[in-house]
Amino acid sequence: MTLSAVADRCVENAPLGPLTSFGLGGCARLLATVSTADELGRLLARAREADLPVYVLGGGANVLVSDDGVDGVVVRLQGGAFNEIRWDGPRVTAGAGVDMAKLTLATARRGLSGLECMAGIPGTLGGCIRMNAGGKYGEIGSVVRRVWTVDRSGCRREWKQEELGFRYRGCALRDEIIERAELELSPTEAARTMARYREIWEFKKKSQPLSSCSAGCIFKNPPGASAGALIDRAGLKGTAVGGAAVSVQHANFIVASREASATDVIRLIRLVRRRVKESFGVDLELEVKLWPDGVSDDC
Repeated sequence: MTLSAVADRCVENAPLGPLTSFGLGGCARLLATVSTADELGRLLARAREADLPVYVLGGGANVLVSDDGVDGVVVRLQGGAFNEIRWDGPRVTAGAGVDMAKLTLATARRGLSGLECMAGIPGTLGGCIRMNAGGKYGEIGSVVRRVWTVDRSGCRREWKQEELGFRYRGCALRDEIIERAELELSPTEAARTMARYREIWEFKKKSQPLSSCSAGCIFKNPPGASAGALIDRAGLKGTAVGGAAVSVQHANFIVASREASATDVIRLIRLVRRRVKESFGVDLELEVKLWPDGVSDDC
């Protein structure tokens, strides 16, 4: 299959590690960049005709790519409408490729409250909405009012908040790809929103290894418990496999050194899950996404 059969901006055997916060993993058979919803629709149709799986890569902040890479099309939503932000009073409409950190800071500076809970959380708006990103201070789903998507067959749809089914680290979206979203925030004094933003950011900086190569929290919190606390109580802080180690700062983070491989991280994930299961009878569920599909089956 030629590149032109998939997308105009497409690279064969493209390294994915540099595009992720872990900095690990192999290559994509094809890496395509699209800047409009129409271009995305055409790409999906062509990939479907070629029987190639499609993966959407946002900021690469919540994904670990196998060392063997991805035998499919990895698509990035960049430029054009995917990076546009429209301001309409307390309502903000932004493309799925908008950088979450920049959007969070911009709303705080404008005195629009509601996204401060996202301070210190990387990625793109689309990726954060799909996983209902957040933490102890709140989740992004609480301010999402509408989302526009395109599915793998090219069909486009508008979703209202009540249809999105936001839940802990997830929502009702399945194969749909987010194009843009409308957020409804609350007008507040800019000094107040900035103070809250800085407070949350400072907490994250002190309690999490934000400067290290990681994918954020590796596991979801089990009902009524903290994954990080369980891992810590199991005596696993600092435990290493090859170049990957459980962070001594926050046990639910795995950090990667320059010598690490994706396989090191996967082996460490297995070790942590096994030890927590043996110690507390709890099965930890992955929060980070492992590519390709199926890699996490035995993790």
